[in-house]
Amino acid sequence: MEIWDPIAWPGHPGGRVYARTIAATLLALCVTAGCRSSSGPEEPVFDDTVPADELYEQGLEVIKGKSILGIYQHVNYADGIAIFQSIIDNYPYSEYAVDAELQIADAYFAEHKFEEALSYYRDFGELHPQHEKVPYTIYRAALCHERQMKTKNRDQTATHKAVAFLDRLIISYPQSEYTSDAEALWRSLQVQLAEHVEGIADFYMSRGEYESAAERYRSLLNEYPGLGLDDRILFKLGRSYESLNRLDEADRIYQTIVAHYSGSRYAYKAKRRIADGLN
Repeated sequence: MEIWDPIAWPGHPGGRVYARTIAATLLALCVTAGCRSSSGPEEPVFDDTVPADELYEQGLEVIKGKSILGIYQHVNYADGIAIFQSIIDNYPYSEYAVDAELQIADAYFAEHKFEEALSYYRDFGELHPQHEKVPYTIYRAALCHERQMKTKNRDQTATHKAVAFLDRLIISYPQSEYTSDAEALWRSLQVQLAEHVEGIADFYMSRGEYESAAERYRSLLNEYPGLGLDDRILFKLGRSYESLNRLDEADRIYQTIVAHYSGSRYAYKAKRRIADGLN
C-alpha cells in the first residue's frame, strides 16, 4: 500500500512526498517496541528477576549440600557462589547483598580457596566498617593466612600476616566472641615464629658462627618472651657465650636459669655447666 504525505516538502513538485520509507521505519519501531493491534489486548511484560530473599534462600540451600549414600556430603560451591553473586549484582543496596558477601567468603574458605576467601573477608571490613560481623571477618582473614603457613623451617610470610590480623582483632575488639580463640592462635603462631628464628640460630651454632648465633638468641628473648621457650633459649645463649670465651656472661646466664627455672631440665643442665667450671 502506498502512503502519501500531505505535508509539502521543499524541492518536490506538487508538494507531496512518497513515504514508503517512513512507513517502513515506523513499522519496524513499532514491532521493536512491542506495539499491539488496538483490536486485541496488550500482552503483559514480566520481570523474571527472582527477589533477593528468595535468591538468598536458594543459595543457602545449595551450600548446605546433599548427602550421598548417607556418608558423603557433596556441596556445589560454585553454584552457591554464583547465586550469592547474583544478589550482589542485582540488589547491591539490599541487606541480602551484605550477607551474600559473607556467604561467598565462607564458601571459598570451605572449598580451601583461601586467597579468594581472604579477598572477600578483607573487603567486607573496608566496605562495612561498622558492621557487627567485622570481628568475624578479621578472624577469618587470619585463618586464611594460617591455613597457608609453611613449616617452621620455611618462609614465614603467611605466619606474620596471620599474626597481624590477630593483633588487629585483639586490640580493636577485645570483647568479641572471637578474641579468646584469636589469643590462643596468636600464641601458637608466635611460638612458630620464635622456633623459626631459633632454627636459624642453631644453624649458625652448628657452623661455628657463634656471634651470629648469640645475636639471634638474644633477639628471641627480646621479641618472643613468655612463650615457654625462655629457659631453653637462655641455655643456648650461654653455650654460645662459652664458645666465644665470654665465660662471665655465660655464668650469669646459667645462674639466672637456675634461679628462675628451677623445675626445668635446662636448670639441671645449667647447674652441670657451673659445676664443670664452664669447661
